[in-house]
Amino acid sequence: MSMVVNRRDIAFYLNELFDLASLLDTPLFNEHDVESVEAIFDVVQQIAEEVFLPCAAELDEHEPRFENGQALTPDSLKDCVTAYRDAGLCGATFGHDVGGLQLPCVVTNLMQGILMAANAPALGYMTLTAGNAHMLQACGNDALKQRYLAPMVEGRWFGTMCLSEPQAGSSLSDIRTLATPVGDGSYRLSGTKMWISGGDHDLTENIIHMVLARTPDAPAGTRGISLFLVPKHRVNEDGSLGDFNHVVLAGLNHKMGQRGTTNTLLNFGESGECIGYLVGEEHQGLRNMFHMMNEARIGVGMLATMSGLAGYLYSLDYARNRPQGRHPGDKDPTTPMLPIIEHADIKRLLLEQKSAVEGSIALLSYCSALVDRQLTAADEETRQRLTLLLELMTPIAKSWPSEFALEANKHAIQVLGGYGYTREYPVERLYRDNRLNPIHEGTHAIHGMDLLGRKVTMANGMALTLLAEEMLPTINAARSARELVPYAQALEEAWQAVLEAVDSNKACPDALLRLANATPFLDAFGHIVIAWLWLWQAQVAQEKLADASGADQDFYRGKMQTCAFFYRYQLPKVYHGLSLARDLDATCVDMSPNQF
Repeated sequence: MSMVVNRRDIAFYLNELFDLASLLDTPLFNEHDVESVEAIFDVVQQIAEEVFLPCAAELDEHEPRFENGQALTPDSLKDCVTAYRDAGLCGATFGHDVGGLQLPCVVTNLMQGILMAANAPALGYMTLTAGNAHMLQACGNDALKQRYLAPMVEGRWFGTMCLSEPQAGSSLSDIRTLATPVGDGSYRLSGTKMWISGGDHDLTENIIHMVLARTPDAPAGTRGISLFLVPKHRVNEDGSLGDFNHVVLAGLNHKMGQRGTTNTLLNFGESGECIGYLVGEEHQGLRNMFHMMNEARIGVGMLATMSGLAGYLYSLDYARNRPQGRHPGDKDPTTPMLPIIEHADIKRLLLEQKSAVEGSIALLSYCSALVDRQLTAADEETRQRLTLLLELMTPIAKSWPSEFALEANKHAIQVLGGYGYTREYPVERLYRDNRLNPIHEGTHAIHGMDLLGRKVTMANGMALTLLAEEMLPTINAARSARELVPYAQALEEAWQAVLEAVDSNKACPDALLRLANATPFLDAFGHIVIAWLWLWQAQVAQEKLADASGADQDFYRGKMQTCAFFYRYQLPKVYHGLSLARDLDATCVDMSPNQF
């Protein structure tokens, strides 16, 4: 049993839920077939199990060091980077025109997910770089792309994004980093950035920073933010490295988890001239940065999911092999102890994990498939509709797994009991690693306000209509299967409660009151999306069950039973959160600071 992947489950998502074969028939992806994709997964799993997983505990215990102004990393981390780069995986998400593999997003996100389950902090440097390069490709001019894109696609240089500042945190309207025009098209950067993942290290010869900053005449607030490419080392016209660009590492943040990924405080231009280059147009920086942010948010959802998966797989294996206790009716101490997986509450803890993790994998795979459908759409109208749907789903894709796959890690610790609380077992590390995900790339509350305050009402509610259209075929198919009829009805009723909450919210003129319960709404909305995806999985599983045999029968029945668990244990919880939003509950608003 692998501790980083269930390949049967991946085959289910790719081939039985999202029809990979049809996607690979499109002109964009037709250089691949199902067999070649399977071979790539073989390589990724091997790297995950033989290179990434063995050093995960070491990177947690021996985090990068700050010495003589540099961040120094363990050799085992360098081995992970080398294995990933040598396998050609740095270019997995890029087109053939820039030297990439041109794989579908639904494939690459699951591939990276296997490595995340093995050692998420090690992979972080590469996923940040890919996001940086995608943003440069989308927003940069030809000169910048010619000089900086290929080295990142090849994995020779790495990249970051630099948004937050010590005094501003998530409030980007309050950033102070200044970009002053030099007169030759370049800008002189000065300021400090905080919480920069991968901001400095010794894994590569150059680091390309994407920095949000203001020009001297910029308007206040987010409308005045521009985006700049700022290399750690300047790059000559022939592509060789030039002088140090005075991006100075001021210190490392010491984290609860994900310790193998450096997290830095960077000073730009404090020790000398720091030169940057405008990406896109002035004062359009936040819009351009969101090319990377939205990709990163789906990536964070996958990271949270796969940390949850790793905990689930380990606790499942432990539960199958740990004998302890007997059934409540068996009072004879001379009878053999049972594996703890025979106990009802251990099954509940495992079902909590399985439903959250596999529901989240379906969610992230669905969002990835939306990206692929955008890329292969036959007309602009279809592409715009898919873009709107993906906009609605992005806060769910980031936030629901971050919250509930973290809960899955908690349940994994509980399965192991006291052992789970010790460093001898990986589940406590996985919990610590996962705890970052509700915080970065937008806190849980920020995504709740984004969903309730903007996404559900954009385009006159068209995004909600599109999601309902996506759910309808699953509901109709489930209505023809007797066993699934109650779940189809429960999903329709929950969706109606969403619409009532949205209508009530739209009618309220007080913005503070409208958003007071955005977080409970976010959780409830996410639960309903996951319920739909579980019903979809159960409907497909039931169709396949008639012709299944052996292990496949257990696999499909497991999907159906987990769907039943989610509908009976989890979906009923949505009504509390939706009622708070619908009724515009003011309990939190009315609590004054002095009353705490």
